[in-house]
Amino acid sequence: MKTLADLRAVKEQAKKEMAAREKTAKYRVCVGMGTCGIAAGARDVMSALLDEISKRGVEDAVVTQTGCQGYCDQEPLVQVTQPDKTVISYGKVTPQSARDIVAQHIIEGNVLSDLVFKQD
Repeated sequence: MKTLADLRAVKEQAKKEMAAREKTAKYRVCVGMGTCGIAAGARDVMSALLDEISKRGVEDAVVTQTGCQGYCDQEPLVQVTQPDKTVISYGKVTPQSARDIVAQHIIEGNVLSDLVFKQD
């Protein structure tokens, strides 16, 4: 990369790839990153999710973040929106359970019922 135009081309390519991934994602994983979530360890949970998705080569899931959802006592909170639009909310997620969510829920399709806080 030598010029500003090169940098803009890289940015546009990345935006196109992200947009394509968002459209094709079967699972949407959202981590509560409000003050209460961060204080409870949401950053480590987010890092574990992204790391596990990368290690396992999962291409049909998108990880995003949101603010406080009002369930501060359940933080860190992770919501998984499934292909049928059902939302599974996992509470008190640890980095290890975040890795389990990727391995068992995202890849194998099995909800980790012992961690479910709420299901919509």
